[in-house]
Amino acid sequence: MAGNTFGKVFKLTTFGESHGEALGGIIDGCPAGVELNMDLIQKEMERRKPGQSKIVTQRKEPDAVKFLSGIFENKTTGTPIGFIIENTNQKSHDYSHIKDTYRPSHADYTYDQKYGIRDYRGGGRSSARETASRVAAGAIAKQFLKDIKITAFVDSVGEIRMQAPYQEVDFDNIEKNIVRCPDMAFAERMIDKIKEIRKAGDTIGGTVMCVIQNVPVGLGEPVFDKLHAELGKAMLSINAVKGFEYGSGFEGAKMKGSEHNDLFNPDGSTQTNLSGGVQGGISNGMDIYFRVAFKPVATIMQNQPTIDKEGNTTEMMGKGRHDPCVVPRAVPIVEAMAALVLADNVLLNKTSRV
Repeated sequence: MAGNTFGKVFKLTTFGESHGEALGGIIDGCPAGVELNMDLIQKEMERRKPGQSKIVTQRKEPDAVKFLSGIFENKTTGTPIGFIIENTNQKSHDYSHIKDTYRPSHADYTYDQKYGIRDYRGGGRSSARETASRVAAGAIAKQFLKDIKITAFVDSVGEIRMQAPYQEVDFDNIEKNIVRCPDMAFAERMIDKIKEIRKAGDTIGGTVMCVIQNVPVGLGEPVFDKLHAELGKAMLSINAVKGFEYGSGFEGAKMKGSEHNDLFNPDGSTQTNLSGGVQGGISNGMDIYFRVAFKPVATIMQNQPTIDKEGNTTEMMGKGRHDPCVVPRAVPIVEAMAALVLADNVLLNKTSRV
């Protein structure tokens, strides 16, 4: 299976399945001498792990990261960093009913057709549990980046969307509620909506906004590896993501050039930031901001028609432990993937000039 490695210099390769013995990864290309706070790494894992609140899946996993190599006395050595995250709370019998049946809008059918075999337990390799490895690697990338600050938060659940621009958001409020929305009034509405949806045996989507501050000028590799293109690929590689927009995004298509152009200040900064911190595929020093759209979780606790391996029509209902809405737990995943992109581009940028 190809497609398990991300990055060009700062590379992450992940392995493992949802109900296997463990997940894990290998980080290659991380420079030596990066001092690591292991507590901060575990804190990132706590933000992503299942069972953390009443509005997420109730699978209980500690998601403790065990590092096997590449770190000595809490500093990176420049050699590959290997790590594992053990699975401790699998309930594989919850998935016996889909052994020969395809769940609508899941990867069941496509994996089976592509490989001729699939691990149906929790979705196997296609499960969002794979993202635990990304968060572990992203936590290291964040500490390598030092001064660059990456902050994500939930800005919508279904039709409930925050109204304030990100510049007016109090980032300190993000972790003060279980949905990770910095507007406390909107957070309560989002939580109520998720509870309502879960009670009905259904699921709902939402969006995550990410803001990257203190980005140096010059990151990004034209023409095909533009910074926003790399961020877009990173976000679209996350399970359940259906859309990505940065800066003015789709709203920019409604504007005139005279309205959309970011006029310069004498120091090279811009009076507005509709470019979203990226111009010509290269960071311009302004805040990078983007939004990621997540679909409703495909597994719902309602009867749905589907087909089996033989093409016969049948009916099934979801079983097991699933998120009614993925966006609260997606926040640290978005941050992690952004950190991996930025770390890779910081190292690539060192080859740009003498």
